[in-house]
Amino acid sequence: MRKALCLAILLLSVCAIAAYAQDAAPSKDVTVADKDRIENWTGKTVMVFTPHPDDDTFMCAGIMELLAKNKNKVIIVIYTNDNKGSLDLEMTRERLAGIRRAEEEAACEVLGIPKENIIWLGYEDGDLEYADPHRLRGEACRLIKKYRPDAIFSVDPGDEFERWHKTDHRMAAFITKDAFIASEWHLYYPQHLLDEGLKPYRVPLAFYYYTTSPNYTVDITPVAEDKIKAAAKHVSQFSPSLEKYTPEMSEQTFQILRAGGLSRSKEGGKYVEKFRREVNP
Repeated sequence: MRKALCLAILLLSVCAIAAYAQDAAPSKDVTVADKDRIENWTGKTVMVFTPHPDDDTFMCAGIMELLAKNKNKVIIVIYTNDNKGSLDLEMTRERLAGIRRAEEEAACEVLGIPKENIIWLGYEDGDLEYADPHRLRGEACRLIKKYRPDAIFSVDPGDEFERWHKTDHRMAAFITKDAFIASEWHLYYPQHLLDEGLKPYRVPLAFYYYTTSPNYTVDITPVAEDKIKAAAKHVSQFSPSLEKYTPEMSEQTFQILRAGGLSRSKEGGKYVEKFRREVNP
């Protein structure tokens, strides 16, 4: 009975991973010349802002690996340590934070992204919305000025109206979007220039995930299996490890994850990721 329940929870988890991207209302993709499509970039810098150590993997792993393979620098900024996402009554926050860090590093290794490119802001899981927004925006703004990315991936804050997200997702979306503006004007955080010599920077391009109005589709077919392998590194977030932690994922669990993940990302004869692309956000 317990095994059946765990498998049922796992199936729900798999469905939730891709729900935003693949259940989004249909929309026509913007027209972008092949040379300007981000999946064809080389030698660029791309930042990914993620609420938790797994949202980036679940929603962007395909494009992240394609960028890395094309010799682009991919910088991942993680707002929280995700230290509360366990149903295991013997788990502690401190232990879970360490587990989640190791899982994120393992997932990025699959994608060809070194752990040195992962920046942890270290906020408590579920409490991002209660952090000091001025300080939080300043941290994001400083990193944007420092790395001066050619594009940023982030949670969609909504383009026509405020959309609901779970708390950390909502805050990460709005703060990152607000940081785009703050990074452009040096008087928002003058200490960045005065103390560190970080000049203002205007973000040229954004790609939003967890969106309900995608307008940009990336063919990730060549790396679709790697995306599943990267997602599987987040063992603690899937049953039965979610209920009673074990560092190993069983073959049965992996095959359920694989089947669900591939099914939800399939479009026609391809596997895809979808985003809302915005120029000069």
